[in-house]
Formats: sequence, C-alpha cells, structure tokens
Amino acid sequence: MSYLGEVVVIAPDREQSGIGAAITLHHPLRLSRLRMPTHPEIDTYAVQGTPGDCVILGLQNIMKDGVDLVVSGINDGANLGNDVLVSGTVGGAMQGYFAGIPAIAISAAWKTTDFRPAARVAALLADIVLSERLPSEVLLNVNVPDRPLDKIDGIAVTTLSRQTYVDVIEQSEDARGRMIYWITRGKAIEEIEPGTDVWAMRNNRISITPLQSDLASREQFELLEELLPVLREHLTAPIPVLED
Repeated sequence: MSYLGEVVVIAPDREQSGIGAAITLHHPLRLSRLRMPTHPEIDTYAVQGTPGDCVILGLQNIMKDGVDLVVSGINDGANLGNDVLVSGTVGGAMQGYFAGIPAIAISAAWKTTDFRPAARVAALLADIVLSERLPSEVLLNVNVPDRPLDKIDGIAVTTLSRQTYVDVIEQSEDARGRMIYWITRGKAIEEIEPGTDVWAMRNNRISITPLQSDLASREQFELLEELLPVLREHLTAPIPVLED
C-alpha cells in the first residue's frame, strides 16, 4: 500500500476472530505506538480493542486530516458466506464504509503462510478504488486462494454463499467447580452454488464480493404488508388477564 500513498497501520493487540463489527462502549481503549522492524517509516499502532475500534480511532484521532481508503486484513483464513456477519476483518472495513470511505476486507484462504498474493490483489484493488473507477461508497470482501498468482485460475465477482456451521458447545469446570462453556466452530454446511464466494474459492479463483449495509429482505415485504391488518387488530384488542 505504501506505493499508493501514506500508510498508517492500526491493529488490535490480540486475536479478534468472530468479533464482527463490534465496538467497545463500556471500557476505555488503550492505544500504543509501535515500531515495525520491516517498515520503520510507517506509523504503527496497537489498540486494546476490536478492529472496528481501530478504524474509529484512526479516523477520528490519528488521521484527522482525512482518509482515502480503509483496508482491513490480510486475514489469516477465508471469510466466506454468512461468516462475513461475524468477521472482525469485514467488521473493521465496515466502519470505514459507515463513515463514507471506500473499504476493502482482504483474506488469504486456508491458513496460508504466504501473504504476498493477497497483498498484491489488495494493492491492485486499492489502486482501482483510489483512481475513482469504482463508486466512493464501496465495500469489497475479497478472498484469495492459497496459491501463487500464476497458479490461480481466475477472478470472480461473487455473491455470498449460504455457508453455515454446526456450532459445538464444549463444557468443563473452572478452578472453583463452576461450569464454563466454549463455543467452537464445527464443520461448515455449504451450498456451493455457481457464482458464490465459496464456489469461486473451490474453483481456485479470487472472490470479490461487493457488500452493502442494507440487510432488509425485499422478498418478505409483500407478505408482511398482508399481515399488517392482523397485527393492528391484535395490538388494539384488550390484553387478556390471566386468572390464578
């Protein structure tokens, strides 16, 4: 990114998987300035908070003169399908999008050890966004296969798959004998439909999914509107009194 302009790195100081677009409201945030050995010229900060906190602090306290682009990632592992709703990587990008700034969430799939292909893809997309070839209010979720770029079979603009998980509850006792519970991700249940992000990754393609914040389902509008008279009738009826 430093080839495209001034870069400031602001990241959580610990693992934040599954945190989504959460922000910290009831606890103070601590911000620490760091030195990145490989790029000492880049201002780098660690935040004791979520990815969303990092973006908000960056926009309002660190880079007060303005930001042209928010890039969240590179995440170590894919963010596909329904996972985008709980992804901290996507959640960080969303805070930029909510502020009216173009944003990219970038992930390298399958726990890669080589982030260079994803970094190259992110830089190319950033260049496209900054050259205003896309609308300013854009939020892209990008997933890159764990392959060298010359071994990847193409690029696909995708929709979100209906990937879900069977979450597993593990329980144990703490030192005082009290029950504690851990939610762990089970095996993914996927509907691999052509044109979806999971389909693209399974076919060794880079997946680019344009996202938006409007989650309202247009398909259910007509049905709900038909039920409004029933709802109004019940809302104006006397509340029944339960007898002992």
